[in-house]
Amino acid sequence: MTRDLGFCVIYRARVHPDKEAQYIAAWSRLTMLIRTQRGGLGSRLHRGNDGLWYAYAQWESAEKRAAAFAMPAVDPAAQADMADAIIESFPEILLDPVEDQLMPVQIRRTG
Repeated sequence: MTRDLGFCVIYRARVHPDKEAQYIAAWSRLTMLIRTQRGGLGSRLHRGNDGLWYAYAQWESAEKRAAAFAMPAVDPAAQADMADAIIESFPEILLDPVEDQLMPVQIRRTG
């Protein structure tokens, strides 16, 4: 019996070092709005040791993602801020999950 694990995408970008906070804020705003208004299942943002930023996003299906992205930007200002912070974007990596052993975590930031 196969579980439906949805559809995932990895986004990669090189971000201006002096615009990292802008990128994080815009990414956070867009991710929250996509989750609450467009059916996204959430995302995690990572900074790689190779200098790239990675975001892993999950959707119910590729079709749901396509429908959400066919609509106008959920927040044009945040979309513009994110684009302004990016030096270079790389092709998306599309993933069909096979097995899921990822445990949800609550990250507590200090400061």
